[in-house]
Amino acid sequence: MTSLIYPTTNLKKTEQLNIVRGEGIYVYDDKGNQYLEGLAGLWCSALGFGNAELIDAITRQLKTLSYSHMFGGRTHPVAIELADKLAAMVPIPDAKIFFANSGSEANDSHIKMLHYYFNVIGKPKKKKIIALERSYHGVTMASAALTGLAANHTHFDIPVDALGILRADAPHYYRGHLAGESEAEFSVRLIANLEQLILCEGPETIAAYIAEPVTGASGVIVAPANYFAEVQRLLTKYDILFWADEVICGFGRTGNDFGSTTMGISPQLMTLAKQLSSAYIPISAAIIPGTMYEALVEPSAQVGVFGHGYTYTGHPVACAAALKTLEIFERDHLFEQAAKTGAYLQQQLRQFASHPLVGEVRGKGLIGAVEMVKNKTTGEAFPDGRLGAFATQACLLNGLSLRAVAGNSMAFCPPLIITIAQIDEMMDKFSRALDSTLAHAQLEEMITT
Repeated sequence: MTSLIYPTTNLKKTEQLNIVRGEGIYVYDDKGNQYLEGLAGLWCSALGFGNAELIDAITRQLKTLSYSHMFGGRTHPVAIELADKLAAMVPIPDAKIFFANSGSEANDSHIKMLHYYFNVIGKPKKKKIIALERSYHGVTMASAALTGLAANHTHFDIPVDALGILRADAPHYYRGHLAGESEAEFSVRLIANLEQLILCEGPETIAAYIAEPVTGASGVIVAPANYFAEVQRLLTKYDILFWADEVICGFGRTGNDFGSTTMGISPQLMTLAKQLSSAYIPISAAIIPGTMYEALVEPSAQVGVFGHGYTYTGHPVACAAALKTLEIFERDHLFEQAAKTGAYLQQQLRQFASHPLVGEVRGKGLIGAVEMVKNKTTGEAFPDGRLGAFATQACLLNGLSLRAVAGNSMAFCPPLIITIAQIDEMMDKFSRALDSTLAHAQLEEMITT
């Protein structure tokens, strides 16, 4: 037992797997066992492990300028280049980029900038934010308030009410529909509930609505086809900003540049992280429109400073890693490749829909989930996440690294560089793990028919 406090871990079950190296889409433990990294680490290692170009770019930057802060008018060319590159990519007019170190920090920064903005434009009551049930937006105190998962709130006294965080229905038809309700009817009901929430709270008090185009930690939820278009209509009607959390969906994951493109969203705010640097160096971005930025300028001059920022905001090495990552994405047409391999992955995942342990298969592009259920006919969920934990270990025994999310949904999110042959390898390994999980569930009498 070391002195580490482990993140997002049962603290009675630490140090079960010691990963010591990675190569391509594979990682290796201290015993020499190989695992296909089916979740790209934590949804982030887009280019896999040991990419020589990225390592060289990072090394060159370390030798040139290993660190420089960005406080008080100080800058450096790598951050400027990356900001301009991102501004040209995102679907936000005259986009302005604030760099942080994680998705949590970027989302936290967004909340602060929203407060600042509405204060200085004379709308101090417009501070509430609508977030979805079962959403994930980070674990700092503010970003955890946006998150809609009980495990990230229990015992932490997260200031949900103090920050004015409101909850709307999760757009998950499989888990949320009423008896006899079609997917279209389900979507209409959720939109009606959302409008009622807006009217009840008062649209003049609501700053933004935040959503992941496709969720991650909550089980890879894909909203009904018309859901986000109707959300966008409502937000425009009531002058509420659409905030797209693209931490997982950004940069090719869904087969397009951003998840917003895939799901037909036109956001005013965006959060980027994870695949931005292929996780080689931590970096994230909070993106706002130019009109919002312009409103911050004069008030900051009056105070003498825009009083927000981090020691490592725009870290030159992280920016260099991100620039090289974006260059590789573009040069190697990885978004287009991900669209093709993603379509194949979705096709292959669908074969598990008939498995006696599986209730639903869902996903978009190179992100998906297979949800295991107690009763296949009714969709009854297991009361806890024990079977998901067993399935995770069964995958490891078959040389596959996956993660159970939302209890018992096995999530897939391989590096963008995965090939068709490697997808077949991943499916074979998972198939064997799922069968052994079924045998365990039957032995323990965990499932009903």
